[in-house]
Amino acid sequence: MSQRVSDEVVAMAMGELRSGHSSSRHVETLPYVHKVGSPPKQTLFQEIKHSVKETFFSDNPLKEFKDQTIRRKFVLGLQAVFPIFNWARGYNLKAFRSDFISGLTIASLCIPQDIAYAKLANLEPQYGLYTSFVAPLVYAFMGSSRDIAIGPVAVVSLLLGTMLSDEIKDYHSHEYLRLALTATFFAGITQMALGVLRLGFLIDFLSHAAIVGFMAGAAITIALQQLKGLLGIKNFTKKTDIISVMDSVWSSVHHGWNWQTIVIGISFLVFLLITKYIAKREKKLFWVAAIAPMTCVILSTLFVYITRADKKGVSIVKHIKKGVNPASASEIFFSGKYLSAGARIGVVAGMVALTEAVAIGRTFAAMKDYSLDGNKEMVALGTMNIIGSLTSCYVATGSFSRSAVNYMAGCKTAVSNIVMALVVLLTLLVITPLFKYTPNAVLASIIIAAVLGLIDIQAVILLWKIDKFDFLACMGAFFGVIFKSVEIGLLIAVAISFAKILLQVTRPRTAVLGKLPGTSVYRNIQQYPKATQIPGMLIIRVDSAIYFSNSNYIKERILRWLTDEETQRTGSELAAIQYLVVEMSPVTDIDTSGIHALEELYKSLHKREVQLVLANPGPIVMEKLHASNLTDLVGEHKIFLSVTDAVATFVTKGSEL
Repeated sequence: MSQRVSDEVVAMAMGELRSGHSSSRHVETLPYVHKVGSPPKQTLFQEIKHSVKETFFSDNPLKEFKDQTIRRKFVLGLQAVFPIFNWARGYNLKAFRSDFISGLTIASLCIPQDIAYAKLANLEPQYGLYTSFVAPLVYAFMGSSRDIAIGPVAVVSLLLGTMLSDEIKDYHSHEYLRLALTATFFAGITQMALGVLRLGFLIDFLSHAAIVGFMAGAAITIALQQLKGLLGIKNFTKKTDIISVMDSVWSSVHHGWNWQTIVIGISFLVFLLITKYIAKREKKLFWVAAIAPMTCVILSTLFVYITRADKKGVSIVKHIKKGVNPASASEIFFSGKYLSAGARIGVVAGMVALTEAVAIGRTFAAMKDYSLDGNKEMVALGTMNIIGSLTSCYVATGSFSRSAVNYMAGCKTAVSNIVMALVVLLTLLVITPLFKYTPNAVLASIIIAAVLGLIDIQAVILLWKIDKFDFLACMGAFFGVIFKSVEIGLLIAVAISFAKILLQVTRPRTAVLGKLPGTSVYRNIQQYPKATQIPGMLIIRVDSAIYFSNSNYIKERILRWLTDEETQRTGSELAAIQYLVVEMSPVTDIDTSGIHALEELYKSLHKREVQLVLANPGPIVMEKLHASNLTDLVGEHKIFLSVTDAVATFVTKGSEL
């Protein structure tokens, strides 16, 4: 009852303020205002427990196990590790029909891509097929995405190829293959560790803008690398930067190009681009683009075999080893001089592969409105690559082009990956000898057509419109890739992403607030020019937590606001500033440096005969203000629930609102 009466009194007083009568009232006749409450004090253990829970277990992964029998907990645990045991119970023939068609469709796309991507990694073609057999099977049992299609991808293949060749120049040597398998093993270890330790939030530090630039740069680099196969050049640079590649291309224009190869490559590239355009314009014809790569391989292979164009300088695949994946556990470097290199390359490749897979998985999960557990995905991808490294596979992840085809083909579950893997197995056992006369120019055209989709010009334009710093991050990653290397581009992308975080943390925004006419609402005067400032008061909102990294800047910025406002108000109708109100609702936390900065701010204001007033500090902030005795220094009567209460209490006599 007393609470309701108080609220009515406050409402009446606010009405008086709005009608202009408050200027004639003295402080002692002002209505009752609510004091800021202090939360119950927590122990150190409780604070640490809360922080750990919100950092690593914010999704409360064990909630389903609560109050369950041991048998039920075992079943839930099994379903958590192998989601297939959960959704397979409701699986039916109708879903299988959709998955079977999807699996066949993406298999027709992945087989020629796998052969081509293996060449990007400087590996024999069969290793691309090996990767599309084992990895999708493992993911189908452990992954939580229904739409993602697993296998080698262009960006990771190029990244592996460049980093591995930096360590071992002769990529035909057995040590090169062993290093590739070692890198794959450590890529899996990295991914699994991130999932098990629930550190998936680390990949979020690579911003969307940086990824857009990195992918576009990698796409151009990959496309330029394919000029060797597309033009039939024998002696081609092993460097990936655009200057070295173009120099290598033009230096061989008079003696190194093969016109038969160019005709084959350009013809099928045009065909692939036309099918992609048709599929983009008419969604129902997505299958035209999906089967186009396999169609190109079949037609070009027949053409070369009939005309014997390989005798006229047209480079062909020659041989793909027949048979299923051989075991490769003994090939991994667990000691020796290549161990550290394999681990380093694996960590980089694993993080890039993980970022791409999670981004793809989240995209399609949002489109179909189902949840995707990032930590489970990391465990699944890590296990997949660890097992892959033991079975002659290199780093696999989610492919955007294949996943898009999988989605368009109407896949229902991860069974489409199983179907695709079985088709690849059939290819390894029976069909591989038929690829002998496949021209490398066609594989180059397949890669070029595939990676062009990684260049998202609309996303770059949107970055420029929304955030210039994001655009800078995008361009930094892009130019780093095309002018230096994939690794340097990735490093620049990460560095700019961290720089943005540091800039936002160390230089948070502050704003001067004014009152919107006819309301008791206070907003940024730059956003709302009609908002009026209060005579005798300066109201500033701090839009960030106050930490050691920004506390001194915030203090100095508030004092600069005060100096600027005092200069502007000199000679104006507004009274001199007597109160500085700090609106603290966005301040989620404060540390000892922040407390010290507020103390210094209080002393600086005291010398200027300006009183410090705090409005709406949160529970954590209020607890720390009490613990540091800053509330005694500032005064309990100068800490308010809202700016409105502060203004109602300290409004200058004779002023009008």
